Parts: sequence; structure tokens; C-alpha cells
Amino acid sequence: MAEALARHSMVKASASAWTAVMNRYPELASEPIVAGWADAGRPLIVRRPACSDTADLVPLGLPLPPSHGKRRIAVSLAAADIVASAPPPLLADAAAVAPEAWQATIEKLVRLLPETRSYGSLAWQHLTGLPYLTDSSDLDLLWPLSSVRQPASLLSDIAGIAKQAPMRLDGEIVGPAGGVQWRELTGTDADEVLVKGSTGVTTTTRAAFLAGPVS
Repeated sequence: MAEALARHSMVKASASAWTAVMNRYPELASEPIVAGWADAGRPLIVRRPACSDTADLVPLGLPLPPSHGKRRIAVSLAAADIVASAPPPLLADAAAVAPEAWQATIEKLVRLLPETRSYGSLAWQHLTGLPYLTDSSDLDLLWPLSSVRQPASLLSDIAGIAKQAPMRLDGEIVGPAGGVQWRELTGTDADEVLVKGSTGVTTTTRAAFLAGPVS
């Protein structure tokens, strides 16, 4: 499962596994919201492995809401300790908890590519019911390259929406090798871009990345 789970996947840990994590890290168990995370049915997010992670475990993250310090907690679990997994929520679904000022921008983004997913503060507020969004929050999105027939057109359309948006539009175009920040892809075809994958970061050219398989 460690290889099968894409970066940004949302997973749920078994209650017993989470209890074991709390026993290993008593400093985390002192925070009630963290100690009760699994029991509340809240997800973790798959992240890139750090140097301290081992290959036999799934690297996961838990970003706390601003009211609890906005801390980013890194843990690792065995694949057997994961009881459910899913891609990050569709932007169209997460929109229900977005501020009113964001709604027009979100509607444009959903019309542009209905398969667009959200993975930042908006997604966490949608998935947990906790207050992650603030006045300074970005809108973090994932645009699947496999759903895009004209990548260059998508990028120009995103840029146009971003210019008029009341929040910063951040996120990645996601291809088979991983994700690239959408702004990096607005350069020339020969420009080198960073591709963030499930096991690390690689480089390629803009043209090579955008030429990925199209369904």
C-alpha cells in the first residue's frame, strides 16, 4: 500500500494503531485533538517520505487548525494499520464550507475542470468540521493531467481566474510522475520544472511533463 497510495491521498488509521502512535509520542497525546483524531474518524494525508522515515511504513501528515497552533505533525504507519483511503475531496464537494467571497471563483474553477480536487485548508475544514480557514488562507488545488485535453489552455485559464480571485490560488497539475506547481508550468517548453512524487522530487522539462498520457 505504501507504493499504491499517491501523495495527497487521505487515509484513516485504525483506533489501535493510533493508540500505539500516541504511546510512542506522549507529547502528541497531551493534545486532546490529536489523541482523539482516529476515534473522531478524521483523516491523515499521505506525504513525501523524510530522511527519518523507513521504506516499510506509509509517511503521513496531520496539519492542525490555526486554533491549535497550525502545527504540522508527521507520523508513519504500517499499511495494515490503514483502514480506508481516498483521493482528496473534489473542489465541488468541499465548496460547501468555503467563504461566500470564494464561491464565484470556485464555480469558475469547477466549470473549467470538474475533476479538480482540494487538499489544503478548505479540504481539511470540509473533511473534519474543524475551523481551518482564515482570512489569509490560500485555495490549494490539484488538477489531474489525465483529465485535461489542452494543458496550455488550462494553465492560461487558471491564470486568468487567479488574477481576479479574492484568495491566492495554489496547487499542482498532477501527472503520472507526480505534481508540478501550476505557476512553474506557465514558462517555456524547455524550462525545467520540479515534479513532486510519492518518493521524492525529480526534474523534467515543461514540455515533457505536459505531454503525459491523456485519457
